[in-house]
Amino acid sequence: MDGLLSFRDVSLRFGGVIALDAVSFSVLPRAICGLIGPNGAGKTSLLNCLCRLYPCSGNIEFGGRSILEEPSHRIAALGIARTFQNVALFDAMSVLDNVMLGGHCHGHSGTLANLTRWTSALREEHAIRQRADEMIALLQLDQVAQVPAGELTFGMRKRVELARALAVGPRLLLLDEPAAGLNHEEVETLRLLIQGIRDRFKLTVLLIEHHMNLVMRVSDQVVALDFGRKIADGSPQSVQEHPEVVRAYLGHAS
Repeated sequence: MDGLLSFRDVSLRFGGVIALDAVSFSVLPRAICGLIGPNGAGKTSLLNCLCRLYPCSGNIEFGGRSILEEPSHRIAALGIARTFQNVALFDAMSVLDNVMLGGHCHGHSGTLANLTRWTSALREEHAIRQRADEMIALLQLDQVAQVPAGELTFGMRKRVELARALAVGPRLLLLDEPAAGLNHEEVETLRLLIQGIRDRFKLTVLLIEHHMNLVMRVSDQVVALDFGRKIADGSPQSVQEHPEVVRAYLGHAS
């Protein structure tokens, strides 16, 4: 089976600094792939290349075709949604309005249609609202749907961002350190949530995470980076025991 997502010799430089060095791997449809590595390994840089925020060499294929010519504002419409390490919400807007933004990437009504409230625009807005309501219910945010996002706790804000990503209706969900700031019980809830979302929506998930217990329990595949290079790719157990992975995290091989 071909990968839904493939990185082929992806390289990225910032001046004389090599952020990514010919990284290649593929992720199968409906798999959860954990992307691990020490700070500065290139994990978020790889996601930024995928989302077309950084120019890179090599190739990135999604659904069997290259996306390197796509502008960043078209990535969500292709079926790729993302959460961020530092939550990126519009604090003055309500939870509902933030989540609805995720659905607007598929909107086709023009400015005139929206200003004059044409039937097509109203129908489209209703569908976006319905999808947002479903994601708010799924993430148990009903009680705060009308609350400005800036008034919520960090953990709640992360759930809002995830709901917004799901409102896109993605085929590929990118999660950048979703367990940051969560306690042990919350991490276990997150694990079940990620697996449940994958199964319910038949998604592929690419997960950046430092919480090793979560990565190893939730992932079907784990890819390890260090200093911009891929050092391991395989099952959670094989990657966890790989000598270069042990060296990257502990400073020596066991």
